[in-house]
Amino acid sequence: MRIFIALGTHPQQFNRLLKALDRLVAGKRIKGKLFAQIGNSSYEPKNFPFAKFLKPKEYEREMKCADIIISHAGAGSIITALKYEKPLIVVPRLKRFNEHTDDHQIDLARALDERGKAIAVFDLRNLAQAIRKAKRFKPKTKSARAKLIKRIRTFLEECTCE
Repeated sequence: MRIFIALGTHPQQFNRLLKALDRLVAGKRIKGKLFAQIGNSSYEPKNFPFAKFLKPKEYEREMKCADIIISHAGAGSIITALKYEKPLIVVPRLKRFNEHTDDHQIDLARALDERGKAIAVFDLRNLAQAIRKAKRFKPKTKSARAKLIKRIRTFLEECTCE
């Protein structure tokens, strides 16, 4: 099992998530091959390889090859994971840990979870459980746009006057 951790390019650190993953790997609570793109985090994992930033092609390759993606609730990482229909675990950055300027990522993570597009983790004590769940998780990637277009088309066909 390959797990890719994508922390984006946000200027603030996300050390809390990296430390939690490091502890899980050290305690053998996660099995598999992990690789992290840690961005501007200052914590460097001790138990799995990482890079600060990846070139776009490297990032795409990691996303494509991963069995599970763990990400902050950043739009770019989410969109790419959903594009490849990968099981996605979203951990929102929190203001109180100086990970972001506000807590908007909580709302995005909650919305993705409620729509079956990702598994949201709000408490890092639940991270190992979320990884086990992700092994059999199939994200809902169908766009509501196609459904809307079909409904409009049907409406227009029914309203056509001769």
